[in-house]
Amino acid sequence: MLFSLDSGVEVLPAETYEADAWRTVCFTGHRETSVIPYLKDPAYRGITLRTVQLMLFRYIDMAVEYGYRSFISGLAVGTDLWAAKYILNKKRADKNIRLIGVMPYLRHAERFGGNYKDILTDVEKGADLLLTTNTDPMIVYGKSRTAGNSSPDLYRARNYFMVDNASAVISYFNEGSFKSGTYQTLNYAVRQGLKIRRFGLNEAYSVIEECGADIDSIRRKLVFMENVFDLPY
Repeated sequence: MLFSLDSGVEVLPAETYEADAWRTVCFTGHRETSVIPYLKDPAYRGITLRTVQLMLFRYIDMAVEYGYRSFISGLAVGTDLWAAKYILNKKRADKNIRLIGVMPYLRHAERFGGNYKDILTDVEKGADLLLTTNTDPMIVYGKSRTAGNSSPDLYRARNYFMVDNASAVISYFNEGSFKSGTYQTLNYAVRQGLKIRRFGLNEAYSVIEECGADIDSIRRKLVFMENVFDLPY
């Protein structure tokens, strides 16, 4: 048996998972460092970050309203853990919502900074299922295929697994980020024909331009957004 190095929760091999893909959404998105403040003004740092997070949460609400019940998080810093933590809150009100966490390898969180280790632990303990796409307890990410017990394919395997077991993707993606894992995941999702619902900094900036740095106004605007899952592909 395998167990998380962070929470102690049992981790199952990803290949044992049986998905109801048509009712499942997966996440992909950038880290917190990608959130450039509105007008590049440090004074807007906090409100820009919070707007991005609130947009992500609104998209999750839309997915639930549309009928999705299972959500797959790759447990990465930033978008994945923001989404997973929010879903834990929604699970308290709706017992039909399921959270599946998928780690690329057991040691993936060794370099997590800030409070993300704590968030990860909470998410793993609250998830309905915790999976890994690589069960080797010693493997780590490395760009060389010959450098001992490492592999450059760990994150790609995790990303592709999530897409293969979902019918829709929610993504925080900034235009031009073509070398990112988020772009890799979205590109694969397009090839697999998934419904993709994404937003980026430009959309967040538009909300701030209209509402200013008033978080209550931003919340109200997002509540009245049209459900993007009702729209064509």
